[in-house]
Amino acid sequence: MQSMNISLPDLLKQFVDGQISTGRFSSVSEYVRELIRADEKRKAEEQLEAKLLEGLTGAETALTPEDWTSIRKEALARIETRKQKG
Repeated sequence: MQSMNISLPDLLKQFVDGQISTGRFSSVSEYVRELIRADEKRKAEEQLEAKLLEGLTGAETALTPEDWTSIRKEALARIETRKQKG
């Protein structure tokens, strides 16, 4: 695991310390990791929404059995990746 140093203004440091004091997070590192995970999830949801909108506004085409196989394989790979990230 890599270390990273960050600098925060006093008000943000107090806020982070307050989050830790609630007991939900055991350390500043855990709190920051959770923020990063939430940001990753938000960005993935934005990408999914953009792809869904693109699909809704695009031309209709019939899906072949190979298309469905490819979609299923990609979905299973993404699920496995998320499980490994834990």
